[in-house]
Amino acid sequence: MNTWPATADELIAAQQALAAAVRPPPWHPPADPIVAGCFACLPRGESGAGAVGDPVWAAAAEYRGRQCVGRASARCTAGGRYLPGLLALRVGPALEAAVRALPEAADVLIVDATGYDHPRRAGLAVHLGAVLSMPTIGVTHRALLAAGDWPPDERSAVSPLLLDGDIVGYWLRSRTGRRPVAVHAGWQTDAATAVRVVLSVTRHRTPTPLREARRMARVARARDGR
Repeated sequence: MNTWPATADELIAAQQALAAAVRPPPWHPPADPIVAGCFACLPRGESGAGAVGDPVWAAAAEYRGRQCVGRASARCTAGGRYLPGLLALRVGPALEAAVRALPEAADVLIVDATGYDHPRRAGLAVHLGAVLSMPTIGVTHRALLAAGDWPPDERSAVSPLLLDGDIVGYWLRSRTGRRPVAVHAGWQTDAATAVRVVLSVTRHRTPTPLREARRMARVARARDGR
């Protein structure tokens, strides 16, 4: 898969095909991986579902340990309105552009989106990984359809996120005293591997590569006066 659908119906069909496809072999993290994060934002104060052609500011940052080894950004336009389960139509191409512009090929990508916690088991974290042919992990502030109790209030504590009896991710307490984040299995990753990677690059509540990508995207939006 190397293109993005242009309509909601095409995206739904692509998600169904992704969910039905034979999954590639699982990824095993190397000893010192380069971990990237990507984030996209839309005009400040946007209400409702937005519109086709809205500006999208996307950014990506990659880290080896605590050192940032690359940053990139892209400004694109939204391919569609926001509809539940169809975020890829709105920001997928912008995120791809930002990640492809990174100076080094990352080993794994953290995406501000769900993975298999999705009506068709093919959220944006899965879809973007398939397009880029790279392992991905989703990190969000809340689950989409999956459910599970929060873990104890101590760093590294986890509890499963279940969808139809399957573990599709974990609640992760990345920082004591703060709300947990939802860590999602993505393309070529399982939920346990996703948690290990996220913990390895998290100093605050949000993983550092994703946190930096979010900062960059918002700075770019502010520079455009939006």
